Amino acid sequence: MKTLFVCTMLVLLFASGFSKVNNFQPSEHRPEETPYEKFRRQHVDAKMTEKLCNTEISNRNIYKLDNSCKETNTFILSIPAKYRNVSIIKCKLKHQGARKPSCQYEGRLLTNRIIVVKCEGELPVHFNRDLLPSESNDGEQL
Repeated sequence: MKTLFVCTMLVLLFASGFSKVNNFQPSEHRPEETPYEKFRRQHVDAKMTEKLCNTEISNRNIYKLDNSCKETNTFILSIPAKYRNVSIIKCKLKHQGARKPSCQYEGRLLTNRIIVVKCEGELPVHFNRDLLPSESNDGEQL
């Protein structure tokens, strides 16, 4: 779990300045995109709000491989210097089984969260989950 802690710190450092993804092209899937760039495109936006879920998920082309809608997508907002007390917008699909372009989401602001990500080469590549600080006391080293 030491890697998880290092990676969590990295995502905080890298995400803190990302209000927009570099060279972001709306509605365009870029095959040359690295896993880290994909993570940033799908999960990092300091200016995200609850009302922008539908627009941002569509513009960023965030869908499952079969073009069905993701059940949930989480956007990491402004990040403090520590890995705790993170604010996120969680976008949840309103109608299960919906397919592109009929994905409709309800956004919710969650504060005081701990984020857990998967890393490759010390860079975040997958948003795993978010926790409340009280949920992190299960022996998992964050």
